[in-house]
Amino acid sequence: MMTFSNSSWRLLQPSFFLMGIPGLEESQHWIALPLCVLYVLAVMGNVTVIFIIWTDSSLHQPMYLFLAMLSGIDLVLASSTAPKTLAVLLAHAHEIGYTFCLIQMFFIHAFSSMESGVLVAMALDRYVAICHPLHHSTILHPGIIGRIGMAVLVRGLVLLLPFPILLQRLLFCRATIIGHAYCEHMAVVKLACSETTVNRAYGLAVALLVVGLDVVAIGISYALILQTVLKVPGGEARLKAFSTCGSHICVILIFYVPGMFSFLTHRFGHHVPHHVHVLLATLYLLVPPALNPLVYGVKTRQIRQRVLRVFSLKGLI
Repeated sequence: MMTFSNSSWRLLQPSFFLMGIPGLEESQHWIALPLCVLYVLAVMGNVTVIFIIWTDSSLHQPMYLFLAMLSGIDLVLASSTAPKTLAVLLAHAHEIGYTFCLIQMFFIHAFSSMESGVLVAMALDRYVAICHPLHHSTILHPGIIGRIGMAVLVRGLVLLLPFPILLQRLLFCRATIIGHAYCEHMAVVKLACSETTVNRAYGLAVALLVVGLDVVAIGISYALILQTVLKVPGGEARLKAFSTCGSHICVILIFYVPGMFSFLTHRFGHHVPHHVHVLLATLYLLVPPALNPLVYGVKTRQIRQRVLRVFSLKGLI
Protein backbone atom coordinates (compact mmCIF):
# COMPACT_ATOMS: atom_id res chain seq x y z
CA MET A 1 0.00 0.00 0.00
CA MET A 2 1.33 3.41 -0.96
CA THR A 3 2.15 5.83 1.84
CA PHE A 4 2.58 9.57 1.71
CA SER A 5 4.83 11.90 3.66
CA ASN A 6 3.49 15.24 4.90
CA SER A 7 5.30 17.06 2.09
CA SER A 8 3.94 14.77 -0.66
CA TRP A 9 0.44 15.13 0.76
CA ARG A 10 0.65 18.91 0.50
CA LEU A 11 1.81 18.60 -3.10
CA LEU A 12 -1.03 16.26 -4.09
CA GLN A 13 -3.74 17.74 -1.84
CA PRO A 14 -2.87 21.44 -1.51
CA SER A 15 -6.19 22.52 -0.05
CA PHE A 16 -9.22 21.64 2.06
CA PHE A 17 -12.83 21.74 0.88
CA LEU A 18 -15.22 23.60 3.22
CA MET A 19 -18.72 22.19 2.84
CA GLY A 20 -20.48 25.10 4.50
CA ILE A 21 -23.54 23.79 6.33
CA PRO A 22 -24.02 20.12 5.39
CA GLY A 23 -27.63 19.17 4.76
CA LEU A 24 -28.78 22.76 4.20
CA GLU A 25 -27.13 23.41 0.84
CA GLU A 26 -30.35 24.72 -0.70
CA SER A 27 -30.84 27.25 2.10
CA GLN A 28 -27.26 28.50 2.43
CA HIS A 29 -27.93 31.77 0.60
CA TRP A 30 -30.69 32.62 3.08
CA ILE A 31 -28.60 31.56 6.06
CA ALA A 32 -25.79 33.82 4.84
CA LEU A 33 -27.97 36.93 5.12
CA PRO A 34 -28.31 36.99 8.94
CA LEU A 35 -24.63 36.01 9.24
CA CYS A 36 -23.74 38.99 7.04
CA VAL A 37 -25.88 41.27 9.23
CA LEU A 38 -24.15 39.94 12.36
CA TYR A 39 -20.73 40.60 10.83
CA VAL A 40 -21.64 44.18 9.82
CA LEU A 41 -23.02 44.81 13.33
CA ALA A 42 -19.85 43.35 14.86
CA VAL A 43 -17.55 45.57 12.79
CA MET A 44 -19.58 48.76 13.20
CA GLY A 45 -20.31 48.21 16.90
CA ASN A 46 -16.79 47.30 17.98
CA VAL A 47 -15.12 50.02 15.90
CA THR A 48 -17.52 52.53 17.47
CA VAL A 49 -16.74 51.31 21.00
CA ILE A 50 -12.97 51.45 20.41
CA PHE A 51 -13.23 54.94 18.83
CA ILE A 52 -15.33 56.33 21.68
CA ILE A 53 -13.07 54.94 24.42
CA TRP A 54 -9.92 56.01 22.54
CA THR A 55 -11.08 59.61 21.99
CA ASP A 56 -12.78 60.26 25.34
CA SER A 57 -10.21 60.62 28.13
CA SER A 58 -12.95 60.35 30.78
CA LEU A 59 -13.44 56.72 29.68
CA HIS A 60 -9.79 55.77 30.26
CA GLN A 61 -10.79 53.73 33.29
CA PRO A 62 -10.27 49.99 33.92
CA MET A 63 -13.78 48.87 32.91
CA TYR A 64 -13.68 50.75 29.61
CA LEU A 65 -10.08 49.84 28.80
CA PHE A 66 -10.97 46.16 29.24
CA LEU A 67 -14.05 46.75 27.08
CA ALA A 68 -11.80 48.24 24.36
CA MET A 69 -9.63 45.09 24.56
CA LEU A 70 -12.75 42.94 24.22
CA SER A 71 -13.90 44.92 21.18
CA GLY A 72 -10.49 44.57 19.51
CA ILE A 73 -10.51 40.80 20.08
CA ASP A 74 -14.10 40.55 18.80
CA LEU A 75 -13.11 42.39 15.60
CA VAL A 76 -10.32 39.87 14.92
CA LEU A 77 -12.52 36.91 15.86
CA ALA A 78 -15.40 37.93 13.58
CA SER A 79 -13.07 38.91 10.72
CA SER A 80 -11.24 35.58 10.97
CA THR A 81 -14.50 33.72 10.44
CA ALA A 82 -17.12 35.70 8.55
CA PRO A 83 -15.45 36.61 5.22
CA LYS A 84 -14.55 33.02 4.31
CA THR A 85 -17.82 31.65 5.70
CA LEU A 86 -19.83 34.13 3.61
CA ALA A 87 -17.69 33.32 0.55
CA VAL A 88 -18.50 29.62 1.01
CA LEU A 89 -22.22 30.19 1.50
CA LEU A 90 -22.77 32.91 -1.12
CA ALA A 91 -20.08 32.43 -3.79
CA HIS A 92 -19.45 28.67 -3.36
CA ALA A 93 -15.75 29.43 -2.76
CA HIS A 94 -15.31 26.14 -0.91
CA GLU A 95 -11.57 25.68 -1.35
CA ILE A 96 -9.11 26.91 1.28
CA GLY A 97 -5.36 26.38 1.16
CA TYR A 98 -3.61 24.24 3.74
CA THR A 99 -1.61 27.15 5.20
CA PHE A 100 -4.58 29.53 5.20
CA CYS A 101 -6.67 26.88 6.93
CA LEU A 102 -4.11 26.52 9.73
CA ILE A 103 -3.82 30.31 10.07
CA GLN A 104 -7.60 30.73 10.29
CA MET A 105 -7.84 27.93 12.83
CA PHE A 106 -5.07 29.46 14.97
CA PHE A 107 -6.64 32.94 14.95
CA ILE A 108 -10.11 31.63 15.83
CA HIS A 109 -8.95 29.53 18.77
CA ALA A 110 -6.25 31.91 20.03
CA PHE A 111 -8.57 34.93 20.08
CA SER A 112 -11.38 32.89 21.65
CA SER A 113 -8.92 32.14 24.46
CA MET A 114 -8.03 35.84 24.69
CA GLU A 115 -11.71 36.81 24.91
CA SER A 116 -12.15 34.39 27.80
CA GLY A 117 -9.13 35.95 29.52
CA VAL A 118 -10.51 39.49 29.10
CA LEU A 119 -13.84 38.37 30.60
CA VAL A 120 -11.89 37.21 33.67
CA ALA A 121 -10.13 40.59 33.83
CA MET A 122 -13.51 42.36 33.64
CA ALA A 123 -14.84 40.18 36.47
CA LEU A 124 -11.76 41.15 38.51
CA ASP A 125 -12.46 44.81 37.78
CA ARG A 126 -16.07 44.48 38.99
CA TYR A 127 -14.86 42.68 42.14
CA VAL A 128 -12.37 45.44 43.00
CA ALA A 129 -14.85 48.21 42.14
CA ILE A 130 -17.57 46.79 44.41
CA CYS A 131 -15.60 45.09 47.18
CA HIS A 132 -12.70 47.57 47.43
CA PRO A 133 -14.04 50.80 45.91
CA LEU A 134 -11.62 53.12 47.73
CA HIS A 135 -8.59 51.27 46.34
CA HIS A 136 -9.93 50.64 42.83
CA SER A 137 -7.71 53.17 41.05
CA THR A 138 -4.60 52.18 43.00
CA ILE A 139 -5.06 48.42 42.49
CA LEU A 140 -6.03 48.58 38.80
CA HIS A 141 -3.76 51.39 37.64
CA PRO A 142 -2.78 51.67 33.94
CA GLY A 143 0.43 49.68 34.43
CA ILE A 144 -1.46 46.71 35.90
CA ILE A 145 -4.10 46.90 33.15
CA GLY A 146 -1.34 46.81 30.52
CA ARG A 147 0.26 43.78 32.16
CA ILE A 148 -3.08 41.98 32.35
CA GLY A 149 -3.68 42.67 28.67
CA MET A 150 -0.20 41.38 27.78
CA ALA A 151 -0.72 38.24 29.90
CA VAL A 152 -4.03 37.53 28.11
CA LEU A 153 -2.34 38.00 24.72
CA VAL A 154 0.67 35.80 25.55
CA ARG A 155 -1.51 33.04 27.05
CA GLY A 156 -3.63 32.88 23.90
CA LEU A 157 -0.62 32.75 21.60
CA VAL A 158 1.46 30.27 23.62
CA LEU A 159 -1.34 27.80 24.39
CA LEU A 160 -2.79 27.75 20.86
CA LEU A 161 0.42 27.86 18.79
CA PRO A 162 0.87 24.05 19.20
CA PHE A 163 -2.47 23.49 17.38
CA PRO A 164 -1.12 24.18 13.86
CA ILE A 165 2.31 22.78 14.76
CA LEU A 166 0.85 19.44 15.87
CA LEU A 167 -1.41 19.32 12.82
CA GLN A 168 1.60 19.48 10.51
CA ARG A 169 2.77 16.09 11.75
CA LEU A 170 -0.50 14.40 10.73
CA LEU A 171 -0.95 12.40 7.56
CA PHE A 172 -3.98 13.20 5.40
CA CYS A 173 -4.42 10.36 2.91
CA ARG A 174 -8.13 10.49 2.21
CA ALA A 175 -10.72 13.10 1.22
CA THR A 176 -9.96 16.47 2.81
CA ILE A 177 -13.57 17.65 3.03
CA ILE A 178 -14.31 19.67 6.18
CA GLY A 179 -17.95 19.53 7.24
CA HIS A 180 -17.82 23.15 8.44
CA ALA A 181 -17.94 26.67 7.04
CA TYR A 182 -14.49 27.44 8.48
CA CYS A 183 -11.39 25.56 9.64
CA GLU A 184 -12.15 24.27 13.11
CA HIS A 185 -9.46 22.33 15.00
CA MET A 186 -11.31 19.09 15.73
CA ALA A 187 -12.96 19.07 12.29
CA VAL A 188 -9.48 19.10 10.70
CA VAL A 189 -8.06 16.55 13.16
CA LYS A 190 -10.85 14.09 12.31
CA LEU A 191 -9.73 14.05 8.66
CA ALA A 192 -6.30 12.60 9.47
CA CYS A 193 -5.63 8.92 8.92
CA SER A 194 -2.56 8.88 11.20
CA GLU A 195 -2.54 8.80 15.00
CA THR A 196 -4.33 11.85 16.46
CA THR A 197 -4.25 11.03 20.19
CA VAL A 198 -1.78 13.83 20.97
CA ASN A 199 -3.85 16.41 19.05
CA ARG A 200 -7.08 15.36 20.72
CA ALA A 201 -5.53 15.22 24.19
CA TYR A 202 -3.87 18.62 23.83
CA GLY A 203 -7.06 20.20 22.46
CA LEU A 204 -9.05 18.83 25.40
CA ALA A 205 -6.39 19.94 27.90
CA VAL A 206 -6.32 23.50 26.52
CA ALA A 207 -10.12 23.74 26.54
CA LEU A 208 -10.33 22.52 30.14
CA LEU A 209 -7.42 24.70 31.25
CA VAL A 210 -8.67 27.91 29.62
CA VAL A 211 -12.43 27.58 30.08
CA GLY A 212 -12.22 25.64 33.36
CA LEU A 213 -9.88 28.05 35.16
CA ASP A 214 -11.54 31.14 33.69
CA VAL A 215 -15.05 30.07 34.65
CA VAL A 216 -13.85 29.23 38.18
CA ALA A 217 -12.13 32.65 38.47
CA ILE A 218 -15.27 34.44 37.24
CA GLY A 219 -17.44 32.36 39.58
CA ILE A 220 -15.27 33.20 42.61
CA SER A 221 -15.29 36.91 41.69
CA TYR A 222 -19.07 37.03 41.48
CA ALA A 223 -19.53 34.95 44.64
CA LEU A 224 -17.45 37.54 46.54
CA ILE A 225 -19.37 40.37 44.84
CA LEU A 226 -22.69 38.80 45.83
CA GLN A 227 -21.48 38.37 49.39
CA THR A 228 -20.50 42.04 49.56
CA VAL A 229 -23.68 43.34 47.88
CA LEU A 230 -25.97 41.42 50.23
CA LYS A 231 -24.32 43.20 53.16
CA VAL A 232 -25.09 46.61 51.67
CA PRO A 233 -28.03 48.27 53.48
CA GLY A 234 -30.85 49.59 51.31
CA GLY A 235 -32.46 48.04 48.25
CA GLU A 236 -31.52 50.92 45.94
CA ALA A 237 -27.80 50.56 46.67
CA ARG A 238 -27.99 46.81 46.05
CA LEU A 239 -29.85 47.33 42.79
CA LYS A 240 -27.21 49.81 41.61
CA ALA A 241 -24.42 47.36 42.47
CA PHE A 242 -26.16 44.53 40.60
CA SER A 243 -26.83 46.73 37.57
CA THR A 244 -23.11 47.50 37.18
CA CYS A 245 -22.52 43.76 36.75
CA GLY A 246 -25.54 43.06 34.54
CA SER A 247 -23.90 43.80 31.20
CA HIS A 248 -20.85 41.72 32.07
CA ILE A 249 -22.97 38.73 33.12
CA CYS A 250 -24.90 38.95 29.81
CA VAL A 251 -21.65 38.94 27.84
CA ILE A 252 -20.32 35.97 29.84
CA LEU A 253 -23.45 33.91 29.09
CA ILE A 254 -23.42 34.89 25.40
CA PHE A 255 -19.80 33.74 25.08
CA TYR A 256 -19.58 30.59 27.22
CA VAL A 257 -22.95 28.84 26.74
CA PRO A 258 -22.79 28.29 22.93
CA GLY A 259 -19.01 27.75 23.15
CA MET A 260 -19.38 24.92 25.65
CA PHE A 261 -22.22 23.41 23.60
CA SER A 262 -20.02 23.41 20.48
CA PHE A 263 -17.06 21.91 22.37
CA LEU A 264 -19.10 19.13 24.00
CA THR A 265 -20.98 18.33 20.78
CA HIS A 266 -17.72 17.76 18.91
CA ARG A 267 -16.64 15.14 21.43
CA PHE A 268 -19.80 13.63 22.87
CA GLY A 269 -22.83 14.90 20.91
CA HIS A 270 -23.09 12.12 18.34
CA HIS A 271 -26.89 12.40 18.27
CA VAL A 272 -26.95 16.17 17.58
CA PRO A 273 -27.70 16.80 13.86
CA HIS A 274 -24.52 17.96 12.15
CA HIS A 275 -26.11 21.04 10.55
CA VAL A 276 -27.31 22.18 14.00
CA HIS A 277 -23.80 21.86 15.38
CA VAL A 278 -22.24 23.73 12.43
CA LEU A 279 -24.81 26.52 12.64
CA LEU A 280 -24.30 26.99 16.39
CA ALA A 281 -20.50 26.80 16.04
CA THR A 282 -20.64 29.57 13.42
CA LEU A 283 -23.05 31.70 15.45
CA TYR A 284 -20.80 31.25 18.49
CA LEU A 285 -18.06 33.19 16.65
CA LEU A 286 -20.36 35.94 15.31
CA VAL A 287 -23.10 36.51 17.90
CA PRO A 288 -20.86 37.63 20.82
CA PRO A 289 -18.89 40.16 18.68
CA ALA A 290 -22.20 41.54 17.33
CA LEU A 291 -24.05 41.69 20.66
CA ASN A 292 -21.28 42.78 23.04
CA PRO A 293 -21.25 46.43 21.83
CA LEU A 294 -25.07 46.52 21.93
CA VAL A 295 -25.18 45.08 25.45
CA TYR A 296 -22.62 47.58 26.75
CA GLY A 297 -24.16 50.40 24.73
CA VAL A 298 -27.56 49.82 26.33
CA LYS A 299 -26.33 49.00 29.83
CA THR A 300 -23.50 51.57 30.17
CA ARG A 301 -24.76 55.12 30.45
CA GLN A 302 -21.45 56.82 29.61
CA ILE A 303 -21.01 54.92 26.34
CA ARG A 304 -24.67 55.34 25.40
CA GLN A 305 -24.53 59.09 25.93
CA ARG A 306 -21.26 59.40 23.99
CA VAL A 307 -22.69 57.45 21.02
CA LEU A 308 -25.84 59.60 20.98
CA ARG A 309 -23.67 62.74 21.12
CA VAL A 310 -21.56 61.58 18.17
CA PHE A 311 -24.58 60.76 16.01
CA SER A 312 -26.38 63.97 16.97
CA LEU A 313 -23.33 65.99 15.89
CA LYS A 314 -23.23 64.13 12.58
CA GLY A 315 -26.92 64.90 12.11
CA LEU A 316 -26.28 68.62 12.63
CA ILE A 317 -23.39 68.57 10.14
